[in-house]
Amino acid sequence: MRMGQYLHAEGVDVSEVALAQARRSASERGVDERLVLIDRNVYVSAWCPVRLDVNDYYAEPEMGEARALDQLVETAEYAPEAQRARIQADAVCYARAVRTQEWPAMADGNGSSAPSVWSTDFRAAFRDLQGQPVFGMLIAADNKRSDEREERLTQATASIPSAILWFLLATLTITVIGLGICLPRKNNRGQVITLVVITALLTTTLCIIRDVDRPFGGIINVEPIAITEAGRQATRDFTANHPAAELPCDDQGNRRTI
Repeated sequence: MRMGQYLHAEGVDVSEVALAQARRSASERGVDERLVLIDRNVYVSAWCPVRLDVNDYYAEPEMGEARALDQLVETAEYAPEAQRARIQADAVCYARAVRTQEWPAMADGNGSSAPSVWSTDFRAAFRDLQGQPVFGMLIAADNKRSDEREERLTQATASIPSAILWFLLATLTITVIGLGICLPRKNNRGQVITLVVITALLTTTLCIIRDVDRPFGGIINVEPIAITEAGRQATRDFTANHPAAELPCDDQGNRRTI
């Protein structure tokens, strides 16, 4: 949400995660907001100088994940040479894997195992740092990254099963066919136009519902802007600190084979 205009929205169906995030965002911005939960329907009544930005809402976990990844890279500067190179290289490969493999998979509500390869390597590198002051900071940053990634994947999961959407589409089809059969055979221009308009509106509504329920593809289509920038900065730091070293992954975030 951004400063800009007054907001009054009602009847928004959201999850418990979205509720907690909405309350947290409202608290951070000093927004006077009333949330009433009735049968999992949230009625939001707010008169405040804000603008509801759906794209920004869904991008919040990615931005938190990118900040945590950037913190990992910066904190690694205080680690010994070998661990610093490994952590920073893993950060670059992690960002590439999220951007090129996991992000496209989220359009269908799925995740990818590619980023997990590098998050596992993070923890392997941390073991060699136990007992050092930098160890706690790296663990905290990695836990934050993991939490934000989990929330991002949760948002990508569709809340409306595909079976329900197909049922609604079948019901609409049967209804339209039935109404079409009942139309008079002559002087029916008005009825035909009305039926076509109603069919178009209902079909568009179903398409919008499906796309809004899948924010990483379709109409909303949240782009991996923050994680791409974090990967670019991590690449810059790795190259500056280790100009002769080679990254352990390709451009898609896949581990190189020796």
